[in-house]
Amino acid sequence: MSTSVDLVYEQVRQMAANFEFKPAERINESELSKQLGASRTPLREAMNRLTAEGLLMFEPGRGFFCQPLTPELVVHLYEVREALETSAIRAAVERAGDDDIAAIRQFLSDTAERYADGTPTKEIVRLDEEFHLMIAQLSGNPELVNMIKLTYERIRYVRWIAMRERIDITHSAHLHIFEALENRDAQAAEDRMRTHIKTHNAEATEIVGKAYSNLYVPQH
Repeated sequence: MSTSVDLVYEQVRQMAANFEFKPAERINESELSKQLGASRTPLREAMNRLTAEGLLMFEPGRGFFCQPLTPELVVHLYEVREALETSAIRAAVERAGDDDIAAIRQFLSDTAERYADGTPTKEIVRLDEEFHLMIAQLSGNPELVNMIKLTYERIRYVRWIAMRERIDITHSAHLHIFEALENRDAQAAEDRMRTHIKTHNAEATEIVGKAYSNLYVPQH
């Protein structure tokens, strides 16, 4: 892939992940090309790649759209997240060094106050993702980490809404997961991660209607 396509891909990927396009909204390629200062060819190549990754969708004769979110899709994505992250933390228990464990402990200590001081929800979601990715990286499997990142990008929109109602308990849940990791208890770590993600799944699925009403009203 050329440098120009790489750059455009990364720009559009971030826009899609941060829902600068509304779910199910048709993307105006001409306007986007002007906005990014990119020619249509690298833009089209980048959007085709994002379609393959599931962030965008393409309809022949109509063009590219931001992937819509439905309760069913949210459930499916959280099931993927659960499978990936329980696998990652089990591997992390086996492979993490003492310095790795200490780094996560320090991160949790350094960020504790952020969960109680009125920090914007988007920043809390970023911190939440950072914690989970720190664990995933200890799995020693970069492909697993990349798959988790892509899953986050596809559910981030809903998480911005859902997190508003659980900021106060997210950090304590992370401490609970970390305790099992620190104790090198693979089964407890996996079970706690699974419970944590299942709770997010249930809440996100329930709240997807609220997310649409807050940020997007589907057109029929």
